[in-house]
Amino acid sequence: MSESLLTALIAVALIAAVVIPYALRTKRREKTAESRLAELQIAGLQAATMMHPHIDALACIGCGSCVAACPEEDVLGVIGGKAVLVHGAKCIGHGLCADACPVGAITLLMASPGRSANLPVLSEEYETSVPGIFIVGELGGMGLIKNAVLQGRRAVDAVATRISPHKGMLDVLIVGAGPAGLASGLSAMERKLRYAVLEQGDVGGTILRYPRRKVVLTSPVDLPVWGRLRFTEATKEQLLETWEKIIRSTGLEVKTDEKMAEIRFVDGMFRVRSSKDEYVTRTVILAMGRRGIPRRLGVPGEELPKVVYQLIDAESFTDMDLLVVGGGDSAIEAAIALAVQKTNRVTLSYRQAEFTKMKERNAVHLREQVRSKRLTLAMNSVVQEIQQHHVILATPGGTMELRNEQVFICAGGELPFAQLTEMGIQFHQQLLADTHSA
Repeated sequence: MSESLLTALIAVALIAAVVIPYALRTKRREKTAESRLAELQIAGLQAATMMHPHIDALACIGCGSCVAACPEEDVLGVIGGKAVLVHGAKCIGHGLCADACPVGAITLLMASPGRSANLPVLSEEYETSVPGIFIVGELGGMGLIKNAVLQGRRAVDAVATRISPHKGMLDVLIVGAGPAGLASGLSAMERKLRYAVLEQGDVGGTILRYPRRKVVLTSPVDLPVWGRLRFTEATKEQLLETWEKIIRSTGLEVKTDEKMAEIRFVDGMFRVRSSKDEYVTRTVILAMGRRGIPRRLGVPGEELPKVVYQLIDAESFTDMDLLVVGGGDSAIEAAIALAVQKTNRVTLSYRQAEFTKMKERNAVHLREQVRSKRLTLAMNSVVQEIQQHHVILATPGGTMELRNEQVFICAGGELPFAQLTEMGIQFHQQLLADTHSA
C-alpha cells in the first residue's frame, strides 16, 4: 500500500471518528426536541406568553449556538436543521440566544395578544395607550434585570425627545425603584431631565421579596451614569448592596415609603398624587412590579396568622411542618429554601400535574430536595381548608390531611389592573374582548 493511500485512509478514519458520533448526537437531540415539541403543542405550552425568541428560518444555519446559550432547558431545539421554539411558555426573555446567534437570525418579540392577555399594550418605546405614560420592567412582562434596564433607558430616551423647558414641572415621574425604575432614574440624570423616583417600599422593588441568598440570573448591562454592571449571577444581598452603592455614588434621588395613589391628566400635564405629596409632570414611567396584592386562595382558614404570602428568611423556620402553595418559581424557590433547613418537613402543593415554566436551576435543586426526602411534592392538589394544626388538600385520590404549622401561599399577585385601566391604559385582553364582540 502506497504511503499516500495510507495517509488518505487515516484521514478518512479520523474524520469519520469525529463526524459520525457528532451526527448521531445531533440526530438524537433532534428526535428529543421533536418529541418534546409534540408534547408541548398538545399541552398548549409551545407558544410563548411573554418575550421570546423569533427565529428567521431563512437566515438560521442550524448551528445550535442558541440552544447551548439558553440557561433554561428545552426552550429551544434544532429540528430539520433549523432552530425552533420548543417550550415557549418557559421562556423568560434572557436574550442570550440572540446574542449567541452568529448570523443574527434571532430577534426578541413579545407574545401575540392572545398569549399575553394580561400585559399592557405598549409601543416600541414602551408607551401605553395613554400618550405620555410608559410601562417598563416586570409590569410590562419583562422581569429580567438586563431587559428592565434597557427598557428604562429606551423609555427615557423617548421622553427626552419630546419635552420642552417648563418651570415648576417635572419632565418625568418614575414610579418604582427596582432595576427598571433605577435605570430610568439614572437615564433621566444622564439626560439632565427634571425627575422624581417614588418607591412605596424600599429600594430594590421585587428583589426585596426574594428569600435570603436567592441567586438571581442576569447578563452584563450598561447602566447610565454608573457604567458596566458586570455580574451574570448574584445573590439578593449582593444585588441590593450594588443598587445602594450605585445610588450613593451617582446621587440618584429616590423617595422611599411613598406610594403613588392617583394619576390625572389635566390641562396637558399629569398630576400625580402620592401618599406624601403631589407632583406635576409631563410624562410618567410606571416601573412597578407585577405582584401587586397577593392572590388569595379563598378557602376556610386562610385568615389564620400562620398563613403568609411571601418568604423573607427561610432560616427563621426550623423543625416545622410547612406547606408551600404554588407552581411558579417563587413557590419552588421558597420550598427549596425551607427544605434546605434540614430539620423541616416541607410539602409543595400545585394544582397541575407538572411544573410548566420552572427554571432549569430550580429544577435541579428541586430534584435534589425531593431525593433527600426533605421535600414532598403534592401534584394535582388543591388546598381545601386550613386548620390550626392541619391542612386539608383535595387530590384525585381523595382528601389528604397534613400536619402543619405554617402555610406559604405563593400564587402570584393581583395586577393593579383596575387602577391602570382607570387611567385609560389598555391591556391585550381588552383588545381580544373588543375583537370578539365586533
